[in-house]
Amino acid sequence: MTDLHELVRRQFGLNAERYVQSYDHSKGESLDRMVEVVNPVSGWRVLDIATGGGHTALAFAGIARHVTACDLTEPMLVAARGLVRDRGARATFVAGDAVTLPFREGSFDVVTCRIAPHHFPDVAGAVREVRRVLRPGGSFLVQDILGHDDGEAAAFITEVERRRDPTHIRAYRAVEWKAFLRAAGLTVMDSTIKTKIRPWEEWTTRTRMTPEGRRDLDAFVLAAPEKCRAAFDFTLAGGRVESFTDRMLLLRADRD
Repeated sequence: MTDLHELVRRQFGLNAERYVQSYDHSKGESLDRMVEVVNPVSGWRVLDIATGGGHTALAFAGIARHVTACDLTEPMLVAARGLVRDRGARATFVAGDAVTLPFREGSFDVVTCRIAPHHFPDVAGAVREVRRVLRPGGSFLVQDILGHDDGEAAAFITEVERRRDPTHIRAYRAVEWKAFLRAAGLTVMDSTIKTKIRPWEEWTTRTRMTPEGRRDLDAFVLAAPEKCRAAFDFTLAGGRVESFTDRMLLLRADRD
């Protein structure tokens, strides 16, 4: 676990500002939908887990009474703090691990976690922690890459993700997410799936891949079975990868 934590800190610490600037994380209807699905009110206390560049914390900071942003990586917290401050909003920033959150039971009305659980070594443990820090009746909003139901396609895209970012563990299917939530005592209230186009150049550049790593990844994709590329709508031009498409799952689950 410690080795993985150090890998995460190094990977995201070096790339913190890139995640602040990332279009995938900062824009799009998925972020708006996350706010809409819970319809927050001004008196609420919100916790954003694995805040990354701070975009989700910022989205709620203009509505909720208080927003706390938590992340394992200190440079990410610094970058997120800068984003929130520069936009004229306010939040509290706390270093912490998703499976051992440094907050009292029932501290928050809403907990959010966006585009991060595929990095978690213990998703079930993180969900149990979410349930612990939520007040009764509070809501958990989680958005992440949706795992593919076909085993070969899932293995292919997991290898693509890991070659691009070694901290990627895997994406989970909707049935797996619902099982995690149910086991922790959370009831699914809303479920939305959206497609997301990933421009290849921006997506691979964000993690500072080496030229050799990028060439190997491109070769792996080009040599993959057509059915695997088709499962994610990989577009090729002139023997080069241009983009692919994955799906994002957004769930709202309430504490009983």
